[in-house]
Amino acid sequence: MKLEEMTLDVEQRVEVKADIGDVFRGVLRQFGEGSTNPNGESMQMILEQWPGGRWFRDRGNGIGHLWGHVQVIKPPVLLELSGPLFMSYPALNHIEIRLDQVAGGTNVTLRHRAIGTITASHREGVSKGWRHYLDCINESVTSGGAGQKA
Repeated sequence: MKLEEMTLDVEQRVEVKADIGDVFRGVLRQFGEGSTNPNGESMQMILEQWPGGRWFRDRGNGIGHLWGHVQVIKPPVLLELSGPLFMSYPALNHIEIRLDQVAGGTNVTLRHRAIGTITASHREGVSKGWRHYLDCINESVTSGGAGQKA
């Protein structure tokens, strides 16, 4: 396997026309209890909002999947998560969500870097999945949904 096949580096952005604090709460909600897949179904995610907090999928009845841990949480400008994510094979992932207040809104930059035995389907799917997350953050914040408990 070549090194290029074992690494992943995806960066996406969205500008949200809202205050940085509201957008950060929207990020926490989207990565936690408000998380949905592109079909709109709940991902049943839990995000413990402190350094070392778990980020995991809770399917109930003791069934779940650890996606990672909170590496950095610095409201309202930064959230970093690291762990296996959805990859049930040898892989290490790092997700950085950086927020910057700009005139008229907030820029949100999501960067996903990984190394491991990354499958072709995951390599292809991450761009679509992260675009969905960013679009959901934008929609929920601008429609007033981010005010819900994060």
